[in-house]
Amino acid sequence: MDAVTLPDGVPSPHTLAAAQRRTLWVLAISQIVGTVGVGVAPTIGILLAGDVTDSEAWAGVARTASTLGAALLGFPLGNLAARSGRRIALSSGWFLAAIGAALLVASAQWSLVAPLFLGLLLIGAGSAVTLQARFAATDLATPANHAKSLSLIVWVGTIGMVLGPNLGAVGEWLGGSITLVPFAAAFAIAAVFLLLAGIVVAAFLRPDPLLLLQQSAPSAAPKTKRQGSIRRVLDELAGNSSARYAVVTILCAQAVMVAVMTMTPVHLNHHGGSITIIGITISLHIVGMYAFAPLVGIATDRLGHRAAIAVGIGILLASLIVAILVPDSITWMVVSLFLLGLGWSFANVAGSALFSATISAESRAQSQGGVDALANLAGATAALLSGPILAATSFAWLAAIAVGLLIPMAWLTARAR
Repeated sequence: MDAVTLPDGVPSPHTLAAAQRRTLWVLAISQIVGTVGVGVAPTIGILLAGDVTDSEAWAGVARTASTLGAALLGFPLGNLAARSGRRIALSSGWFLAAIGAALLVASAQWSLVAPLFLGLLLIGAGSAVTLQARFAATDLATPANHAKSLSLIVWVGTIGMVLGPNLGAVGEWLGGSITLVPFAAAFAIAAVFLLLAGIVVAAFLRPDPLLLLQQSAPSAAPKTKRQGSIRRVLDELAGNSSARYAVVTILCAQAVMVAVMTMTPVHLNHHGGSITIIGITISLHIVGMYAFAPLVGIATDRLGHRAAIAVGIGILLASLIVAILVPDSITWMVVSLFLLGLGWSFANVAGSALFSATISAESRAQSQGGVDALANLAGATAALLSGPILAATSFAWLAAIAVGLLIPMAWLTARAR
């Protein structure tokens, strides 16, 4: 794409608008393709962990590996974006996730423990990329369309994230013809989709939106003195109450969602739910997370971040109440998981848009990478603790404990201006 610049070298508004449209198209296509691979981890990855380790304790650790991988890889991917742009960072993340899926093929086929943990860690890069892609959509967005642009990228992932959990059924059908066990066949399909997503970004995300933003606004370039992503986030939070509110919202919503969602396949499996029922339940949960994102984004732009976050808190609370009252009903668990996803969507879209709109330009990519890493770390911690809580108590108690994580969000929402 040929750039049109003004006499001082700054890209023209027409160039920026055209680049934004191209960026959204490329990000949308890569999200649809890549999230098919990422969507395998919440169901098949969790079940594979139990099969390979044959130990509830080790399986619990394995279940957190993909979320922990997203947290650990969020740091370097954010720093890579700050130095080299979104194209290099996002494509690298997709390629790492493809390698992780390939390792999980070997783990599933031959019941290998080491490839299980390493594969789940690396496939977490796909989750990190899906999060960073939503911020990439706002690099060239106008202030009035921040939430709308961000939510569009969240929304298009619905297709892949709904299909991903059902690759187990596809693996059962395909596995026989290619001599792979069902879980191995599912991860082989995931590896292909993740690789394609990386190729799409590497080939077509030109011009790079973040580099073009830095060209159009020289103050948006990274500072010469390098700082870690977490340090960038802490610097932002020190004197920015809106950014603090946004981060608390993102972290609490992520912890609530991951804690309950991670243990749902285990809970349903213990109550006789088949892999098909589990896949449908998680798919509907993901529909709640992503399918309504454009409406959430429009509502956030029109009504404000605080109102959207308040709606999210109410929906999350309703989900947890259902899980507390009727945890043994598969029908009501489907309702609870759908509401859990929808509440997360409101909190995540509004919180992310607020953070993106209020952080300083010079630390943009690193701060965004840092908050994504913190969100995934919160999710990994919640996933790690949810297993022992479920084993020691019950699914209803797990949901009741998750209610406590809504309190900081509600308190800050009540105080926010």
